[in-house]
Amino acid sequence: MTLENSIRLLAGLMILASLTLYYLVSPYWLFLTAFVGLNLAQSSITGFCPAEKVFKRLFFKEPAPVRQQ
Repeated sequence: MTLENSIRLLAGLMILASLTLYYLVSPYWLFLTAFVGLNLAQSSITGFCPAEKVFKRLFFKEPAPVRQQ
């Protein structure tokens, strides 16, 4: 899975989770949906995505450089 697909998956799961929590717990969980939507909009405009930084650091580490003899 690519980095871009991972971020899309995270955003979709966060929206689905917040809608489920809205239905089961409290309407205040819709603020999480709004936050995810705003973050997606600002990252498309600015090119900065906090989730990308976290995913790169945790899951998409660059391979070690090849040593030449």
